[in-house]
Amino acid sequence: MLRRSFLSLVAGIALAGAALLPSGTVMAADPGTVTLDWAYYNPVSLILKDKGWVEEEFGRDGIRVRWVQSQGSNKAIEFLNAKGVDFGSTAGAAALLARINGGPIKSIYVYSKPEWTALVARKDSPITKVEDLKGKRVAVTRGTDPYIFLLRALADHGLTERDIRTVLLQHADGRLALEQGAVDAWAGLDPMMAQTELLEGSRLFYRAPDLNTWGVLNVREDFAAAHPQIVARVLKLYEKARAHALANPAELAATLAKAASLTPEVAGRQLERTDLSHSAIGATQHDTILKAGLALQEAGIIAADVGVKAVTDALIDPSFSASLTAP
Repeated sequence: MLRRSFLSLVAGIALAGAALLPSGTVMAADPGTVTLDWAYYNPVSLILKDKGWVEEEFGRDGIRVRWVQSQGSNKAIEFLNAKGVDFGSTAGAAALLARINGGPIKSIYVYSKPEWTALVARKDSPITKVEDLKGKRVAVTRGTDPYIFLLRALADHGLTERDIRTVLLQHADGRLALEQGAVDAWAGLDPMMAQTELLEGSRLFYRAPDLNTWGVLNVREDFAAAHPQIVARVLKLYEKARAHALANPAELAATLAKAASLTPEVAGRQLERTDLSHSAIGATQHDTILKAGLALQEAGIIAADVGVKAVTDALIDPSFSASLTAP
């Protein structure tokens, strides 16, 4: 009878959707589904998705796994804000802008230190420097690292967005517009940037690796608060995938090429510009993202009354990745 009473109590707690811990805190029951994004600009996510390790890990608990493709940081942010994903891949500065705009997200992990954006022109274009963009049509995806890269590049060369004709397009459409001559330049993103570079002879006429902010994995703040153990398990799986990617570069290139329908040469070019040796998020990423935010504020993109440092502090949560063991 005691055993039956205990089992009834456990069942009642499960039906209620939460378990009361001795300390008086409440931990939410496991979610029925964990939703992650995958993206061509996040190679680690491709390995993780391809291997089925997330499904294997959470299948033991009866938790379903769903994958959603993000075609850019802005789409990942949209999914996070709409609760379409629990984990979303973005550039660090894009995550900061999302947080400033009220997006309840936390940046908890580094999936790459990339040089994934540059300013691109056609091979026969007379454009050779940033100053040549004045009055020109430039394709860019607002809210992403290429957009922030463009703004900072303009500012560093005495220009603002008002000095160019911004054409808002998703990354793949921006590449196509460049190649077809519909725009004069494009704030590119790999692997599309590597594609047009190798296949069409497009030129990366302005490169500045330090203006690229980190590739960060974000989680919805409410999800992290309710399911910290799930978050920790996901990051351990990310570490497993990152270690595998570092140990098997040929497989990583083949996985990227297959997922994005790229040639091996294009996949290799993207990965040449992608450093996967980092994972824990902390002071270095905080400093880079803060500098990007302050530059955007100086350019008038972020309102003058926004406390950029305070928002950066609130965005970055190193607690989940601090204990990860580097491969």
